Amino acid sequence: MDGDRIVREYLLLGLRLDRLQPGLVDSFTGDRALRRAVDVEPRPHPVALTEQARLLRRELPGADLEPDRKRFLDAHLVAAETIARKFAGVRVGFVEEVSAYFQVDIRPGHPDTYRRAHANLDELLPGPGTLAERLADHRVLDEVPPRRLKATVHALSSALRDRVRQRFELPSNEVVEYEVVTDKPWSGFNYYLGGFRSRVAINADLGHRMSNLPHLVAHESYPGHHTEHCRKEVGLVGKRGHAEQSLFLINTPQCLMAEGMAELGLHAVVGAGWGRWAEEIMADLGLRMEGELAERVENALSGLLTVRQDAALMLHDRRAHPDDVVDYLCRWLLVPERRARHMLRFLGDPLWRAYTTTYVEGVRLVRAWLDLRARTDTLSDRYLRLLDEPLVPAALAEEVAAGVPWLSGDPG
Repeated sequence: MDGDRIVREYLLLGLRLDRLQPGLVDSFTGDRALRRAVDVEPRPHPVALTEQARLLRRELPGADLEPDRKRFLDAHLVAAETIARKFAGVRVGFVEEVSAYFQVDIRPGHPDTYRRAHANLDELLPGPGTLAERLADHRVLDEVPPRRLKATVHALSSALRDRVRQRFELPSNEVVEYEVVTDKPWSGFNYYLGGFRSRVAINADLGHRMSNLPHLVAHESYPGHHTEHCRKEVGLVGKRGHAEQSLFLINTPQCLMAEGMAELGLHAVVGAGWGRWAEEIMADLGLRMEGELAERVENALSGLLTVRQDAALMLHDRRAHPDDVVDYLCRWLLVPERRARHMLRFLGDPLWRAYTTTYVEGVRLVRAWLDLRARTDTLSDRYLRLLDEPLVPAALAEEVAAGVPWLSGDPG
């Protein structure tokens, strides 16, 4: 069976879903004629798109495609079918929805884990007042002045780009442009424009901290989303002809992969000691940062990773009142109500309501997989596979469960 035809139909399916909910296609760098053709079609019916996804899945096993491409397409057709079903008015349980999108099963975290994280923070931030007040005071001292935000982002981006280029080849003409925006439900967003160019938007409404910005820039640019897009455009699409990789569709397994690796970007290229590394960059800008303390505080806060996913489960699975979800976020994340309500905006957005899982389960899965590397593999070798190969969460989970890493270059 013609694999190219199935890939083409998959791309058309994704573009048609975007007609029903603009923004669902995060980026498309493939054949522009496909986009133009879809743009002039009558508005598609979600039931027809559901049937198209099912038909393509039935045809996929007989297609003349490599196994890793079949596995990638099958996982993404499951997600696309679920998206279309929801557009058609089919009620899908939240846990089922997340599983279909991202190949992970979610459950609430444990309050004892959060209490241990609070205890660690209590030791790091002694003094009068509640722990939430002390953390807020620490964050005030850690803030980047708004007028210095863009310069700080550029300095971090340049330093990270240099490190990434030493480890991973990037096109000589790749470029990231940064802009500061407001009134968005997220803290940062990468708009990949194709041709090795990205526009990264930084949301100024939230305020940004010296200990947070290195993670954010690594996540959006080097070695995160921008780096992944560039390398896949060169390798999988350009050299290997995997045209399906030219489409990045929100609420699909590739999102969990991308967010998991991006969240661990700073870990991959700087690693332990990133606080001191960032402190030196800030000092060059005339900003004072306590790098070692910042790193220890961020490590303690990582124990609260699943709180936001708990909040999503409360809101969409248990139908909790939004005010109760805000109280939960304030209690365990130690954030003020204003920040918790901003989080609630993201959790309640129809497009993004399931997306928090990509950060939570993405980090857990990708970290476990990165740690499971052969003695002959460096962390950079392992991370390069994430950047270059058409991996899906289920493939990583199988390797983690087996406990035996593939050697670099072997099929995943």
